[in-house]
Amino acid sequence: MIRLSAIVLIGTLCLTQPVRACQLALALLVDVSGSIDPNEYRFQMQGLADALEDPQIAHSLLQAQAALMVMQWSGTGEQEISIPWQRMLSERALQRFINRVRATPRRWSNSKTAIGDAVGAARATFPMVADCTRRVIDVSGDGQTNAGGDVSFQRGLARADGITINGVAIDRVGKSITQFYRNHVIIGPDSFVLTSEGYSDYPRAIAAKLFREIVRPGS
Repeated sequence: MIRLSAIVLIGTLCLTQPVRACQLALALLVDVSGSIDPNEYRFQMQGLADALEDPQIAHSLLQAQAALMVMQWSGTGEQEISIPWQRMLSERALQRFINRVRATPRRWSNSKTAIGDAVGAARATFPMVADCTRRVIDVSGDGQTNAGGDVSFQRGLARADGITINGVAIDRVGKSITQFYRNHVIIGPDSFVLTSEGYSDYPRAIAAKLFREIVRPGS
């Protein structure tokens, strides 16, 4: 459960504040290509759920009245919205979202890496959250594009739509994936990529990324 004891006072105080508009729409894209084994998939989903439970991140999501979505992606045409856009309007709504992240089964397991297709599919969902003032796509993955459309083209369309793309690059050796994400994936004001040094480091990396996006944007 969310550590509600750490944010219950904040939540009570928020009741006296004016209703806020949605300040952030955040699409969370999870790589399920063939290079990822079952344990590595669990590292991604459990790490994401744990990060969303962090009291500072949870509080900031609620303050921003944020909208969240989770998409699994792999090869050409293989993108699935595992959790559709949900508004974080209460601790209960956030906890339901976290529970769904933990329970989400893997959709694909033996396919390629089509980052461009994933970005394009995510971009097409943002009209559902058009009232949100800041729009961000998060891409987590451990490989370079080897299928589907041109990721640089899709990120250009995202930028034209006012969408920022950030990333967590999962590098087992060196920083080649990080460099690919920096050169070809991320885009927009204050966009960034963080490196996860293998999958055991992923929980730390995803928490650091969400903190930078949600708690201290632009830092």
